[in-house]
Amino acid sequence: MKIATFRINGAVGVGEILEDRGVVVPFNLSTEDAARGVLSLIDRGTLPNRKEPISLSDVTFLAPVPRPMRNIFCVGKNYMEHAHEFSKSGFDSSAAAGAVPKNPIIFSKVPETVVAHKDDVIIDSRASEAVDYEAELAVIIGKGGRAISPENAYEHVWGYTIVNDVTARDLQGKYSQWLIGKSQDTFCPMGPWAVTRDSLDIANTAIRCHVNNELRQESNTGLLIFDIPTIIATISAGVTLMPGDVIATGTPAGVGIGFEPPRYIKAGDEVSIEIEGIGTLSNTFRNIDR
Repeated sequence: MKIATFRINGAVGVGEILEDRGVVVPFNLSTEDAARGVLSLIDRGTLPNRKEPISLSDVTFLAPVPRPMRNIFCVGKNYMEHAHEFSKSGFDSSAAAGAVPKNPIIFSKVPETVVAHKDDVIIDSRASEAVDYEAELAVIIGKGGRAISPENAYEHVWGYTIVNDVTARDLQGKYSQWLIGKSQDTFCPMGPWAVTRDSLDIANTAIRCHVNNELRQESNTGLLIFDIPTIIATISAGVTLMPGDVIATGTPAGVGIGFEPPRYIKAGDEVSIEIEGIGTLSNTFRNIDR
């Protein structure tokens, strides 16, 4: 099932996407619940009643989780070829330990980075002159827990969405941790919607990224170095995961820093990320207004 958060006539709604009919079918939610996006469905035993369908052309999509409750958990260097391309870039503060990590590298992005499908991503040359893209599958936690075993990890997954882990490479290289380079305003496009756990074959799901219609990244989630159960077990070993937490699982090879010379994002560029079974997340980058 595909679930979207959207706005129509100034009101926020959450509903099921029926692409074959070109409609979204809203759930009957209070204004307060709808503002939470798909999180409003996570802690319910049954789905709310549905209202009359609305044409997709009449709505503006919001991020499926418009404002995460906590920082977004992220995994670095989680595809083999990307681990090698990043290690050679000169921006990898973990390279001394080897190109391929022995354990998951976990960092985070602040909630305020989240923007929606079709929203602009801001390039601010005063802060960074090396803005890059990263296509990623994101996990949405449905049932919280601590010390979750890999064998039970999928019981804690509500669903999945797409994120673009936009990164200021110069800031990532300047500091010994990645939060500042990853957490610039608008640096986490998310969407266009989410899908429930049963909708996706994580062992064999294609992921692609185009920049201005040029294919830059093409891989499969089955090639993750550390799979989703391992990631969940690693984070939850000492950190209690909460319903609604979002985990970005890593990006494949083909990011801008991997080219010689690097191919960073410029104002006017459009980045489109497609994950089979979910959809396509597209955003245009623009210079900040002075």
